[in-house]
Amino acid sequence: MSELIDKTLLKSFVPPSALNAENFQELAGKTFVEEVAAGKAIFSEGDNDRQSVYLVDGQAEVTSSKGETKLIEAGSDAAKHPLANQQPRKHTVVAKTNSKIIRIDSDLLDILLTWDQLSGIEVDEIQVEEEEVEDDDGDWMTRILQSKAFLQVPPANIQAMFMRMQELPAKPGDAIIKQGEDGDYYYIIKYGKCKVTRNSKTGSELTLATLGDGDAFGEEALLSEAKRNANVIMTTEGSLMRLSKEDFNELLKEPMLSWVTNEEADAMVKDEGAVWIDVRLESEHKNSGIEGSVNIPLFMLRLKAQTLDPSKKYILYCDSGRRSSACAFLLSERGLQVYCLKGGLVARDGT
Repeated sequence: MSELIDKTLLKSFVPPSALNAENFQELAGKTFVEEVAAGKAIFSEGDNDRQSVYLVDGQAEVTSSKGETKLIEAGSDAAKHPLANQQPRKHTVVAKTNSKIIRIDSDLLDILLTWDQLSGIEVDEIQVEEEEVEDDDGDWMTRILQSKAFLQVPPANIQAMFMRMQELPAKPGDAIIKQGEDGDYYYIIKYGKCKVTRNSKTGSELTLATLGDGDAFGEEALLSEAKRNANVIMTTEGSLMRLSKEDFNELLKEPMLSWVTNEEADAMVKDEGAVWIDVRLESEHKNSGIEGSVNIPLFMLRLKAQTLDPSKKYILYCDSGRRSSACAFLLSERGLQVYCLKGGLVARDGT
């Protein structure tokens, strides 16, 4: 019978060690130790299993298609990272001794990491109006269309967006978004005011920001199907326009994302001076980052975005493309020229 991984041991692996307590517990509850006899293949070249495999005990031999071999021993620095983590597999890994491994669903791990790293961004990224503007005739549509976020969106998509939006009347005290709920809508304030609050562990409520006419919120939770990390509560009577998650992804998210293949990305770096940005954690970057790339973890985006040169092109990457696409959307809102590596590192040739 399989046994669950010891949480202390799981905490030694990268990137699971970076997860917050709630998401770490969820991962630990789905991670089982598997025994592998000496001489048995853990996975083979060409496999496409969408798993991150870690060596818990024993030794494993990693063999490339060229016949080059490398021995990995449990507890070593190399063993803190997933074994030859590319899809389809470009190596064969065989247990050199009787060994123990864990297999983690790569998509689950990547989603949990993205949730974590977006959790500090959703509220922080809200643009707060410092001046109180009283303009009953203000055109909220015009304000939205002047935003950098819509510069890359085709006019037909914008027209469809306005047609598909639903109007939501609101009264003071109405909770538009509740902390901990799933992301379901993207909101724009037609008129009225809201406050953004977050529940603390002690049960108190902290006010983080105020929003007014023309402000939009809620998009980050839709990018990765993350949980809402704050409350948005009406402080006055008003009216909101909302767009469903499906319409948001179809009309806004995808048009703002530009995907490039490995070959296209390498050519852009060589011929156009494009810059690689690794949006993974520093420990992941040090282990398997693309040579010459800059490391800006997703959770550091808000602090580092202003240091990027608007005249340059940036190619973002992570393991799968999930974290990089979330990052690319947020940078596109600022008018930066960003591209995502299609398929992420697991699909990139080489080691």
